[in-house]
Amino acid sequence: MAETLLDVQGLSCPLPVLRANRVLRGLQPGEKLRVLATDRAAVADFRAYCQETGHALISCAEEAGVFSFTIRRRAADTAQESAA
Repeated sequence: MAETLLDVQGLSCPLPVLRANRVLRGLQPGEKLRVLATDRAAVADFRAYCQETGHALISCAEEAGVFSFTIRRRAADTAQESAA
């Protein structure tokens, strides 16, 4: 299964998470999204976002100031997401 890449380098909180949320809504359950960000706050933001939404934060790494997050879309939508 291929993963979708979202490059949000240079954007500040809360934009990386908001853009990732938009992309994840378009993915099928179980598909992966890889996010590249440079905002240090994104580490805590993506952890909190995944905990709140039920998506799985598979990996988080940093190389030369670029953070890479791999997120697996949750198995099923919740009523809250459908209403949004």
